[in-house]
Amino acid sequence: MATTIASPAALPDHVGQALGTTDWIAIEQDRVNQFADATGDHQWIHVDVEKAAAGPFGGTIAHGFLTLSLIPLFLEETVDVQDVTAALNYGLNKVRFPSPVKVGSRVRATVTLSGATAKPAGIETVFTVAVEVEGSDRPACIAESVVLYR
Repeated sequence: MATTIASPAALPDHVGQALGTTDWIAIEQDRVNQFADATGDHQWIHVDVEKAAAGPFGGTIAHGFLTLSLIPLFLEETVDVQDVTAALNYGLNKVRFPSPVKVGSRVRATVTLSGATAKPAGIETVFTVAVEVEGSDRPACIAESVVLYR
């Protein structure tokens, strides 16, 4: 369930708060293949099931950027800012991929509002998104997503 925030102006009041943890999402080979087709990244470790079975991870793994591309879904599931005229992807700060996401595993994210600053164009927010793989001690991705709310 998403944390509801009354307006963009109220975002600074929530800095430092964990806004929620998403449901689990299955990472299946079909999703990885579609991502490879969309991006042109057909590296064997992602799409060649047979070759990857003998590779370093014992099977195919998701692209790091596929994991990163789930951030809008994770944000939508954890934060609901009311009275918004626009929510604009402003970019990313730090992004790290500490461990792989094996195909067939499930991921979820915990989202924390790390910063919210008033700017002439709106409220610039920084969300820290920590993506975990079910059953793993290490995160798959840790990223700071910057969103501008108006």
